[in-house]
Amino acid sequence: MNSYSEKTGRMIALLLIAGSGVVAIAKGMSLSFLAIRLQQDFGLGPAGIGALIGIGPLLGAMVSPLAGAISDRLGRRTVLAIAISFAGLGMAGLGLAQSVAAFTFAHIVASIAGAVYEPAARAMMSDAAPERLRLKVFSWRYLAINAGWAIGPMIGLAFGATSDILFVVAGLVHLAFGAIIFLFVPEIAASAENAAVRHVGGWRRLVGAFRDPRLMFFAGGGTLLVAVYGQWSVPLSQYIIKDFAKGVEIFALLVSTNAAAVLVASTPARIVIERIGALRALVLGCVLFLIGNLGFAASSGVEMLVVSMIVFTVGEVLVVPAEYMLVDGISTAANRGTYFGAHSLSTVGNFFGPLLAGMALGAHGGTGMFLLFAVFSAGSALLFAIGHSLPPPRRLGAGAPTEAVDTALSDLLRAGRLAPVRTA
Repeated sequence: MNSYSEKTGRMIALLLIAGSGVVAIAKGMSLSFLAIRLQQDFGLGPAGIGALIGIGPLLGAMVSPLAGAISDRLGRRTVLAIAISFAGLGMAGLGLAQSVAAFTFAHIVASIAGAVYEPAARAMMSDAAPERLRLKVFSWRYLAINAGWAIGPMIGLAFGATSDILFVVAGLVHLAFGAIIFLFVPEIAASAENAAVRHVGGWRRLVGAFRDPRLMFFAGGGTLLVAVYGQWSVPLSQYIIKDFAKGVEIFALLVSTNAAAVLVASTPARIVIERIGALRALVLGCVLFLIGNLGFAASSGVEMLVVSMIVFTVGEVLVVPAEYMLVDGISTAANRGTYFGAHSLSTVGNFFGPLLAGMALGAHGGTGMFLLFAVFSAGSALLFAIGHSLPPPRRLGAGAPTEAVDTALSDLLRAGRLAPVRTA
């Protein structure tokens, strides 16, 4: 893959940023109350809710690495348009579902489509933006998404927190965005040096990515991070509704506090990342996650919950763009989708986070659940620091000549002989 011209790239980046914001409004007005609907309409308990919500991201995590590699080979536009359209169908299905089985199927479709969309979208953002602007566009996209999440829950409350029609409307918004991407985003042209490697298969690209120990540590650290913040609304909503009077209203306030704090803190956070570097900013964000979760555990009133959410959110706006920049920094134009796709294995945290949180909440209450997330935050910082300290491997896959890919892959297969992988 090659970069777009700067004029075209800016247009594409702005379109993706604006579209992400609108889609986030649609998600915020429906998915914010997903756990509440499962609890009230289907009578599921905390562990059941965590397992059902987490199964979709788990399956999506298995698909996203290959999806990123396919976007390197076939192009971003088609992959993005198809993925966001299927996500829309899944969202509409959530509103129309009348049984747990139908609800689960729709959730799986939406989650897998979202997992396919996200790494390709991040790669297209990097394709579109000059290197000097990438941190800004990642930050702006994240800002737009959270602005949408600030507006969405209020719309949801106005029309009824568990209204079926909200999911259908959200699905239509996704479908419209998919059509806009397909009609108005041009496909990128391969440069001369990268055209020779575009025919390299997706599995070979993934082998090259998985051989990079830096990426593997980043994926491990990202998994713990996603477990902490990726589905934070699910365990927090169950805790708030269970332990506080007027839980639905308090939870909606915390969701809006999170999104509003993102709006205020995004620009200062970007400046911090530019000045201290992506790794230090990410570690600082992990520390703030830890403090925020300890604050949730100790909260006895709305005021302390709000303060803890603000601290948690500042950590979030540091971690998300810093993590993207770390992955972008170890990838090339030819394998960017593959690297972002392989890193998207970290979305498996969207499964383990709600599941383990639900189990901890049921067994040990809110204190046990938030202490678990605090430990995850510390562990993530350690994994990212280790990965950042490692040297790059010999280039393999889309970043290397085809002959080198074939030779390296053959060496790997001969060395392994299909034997079980040994762990250090």
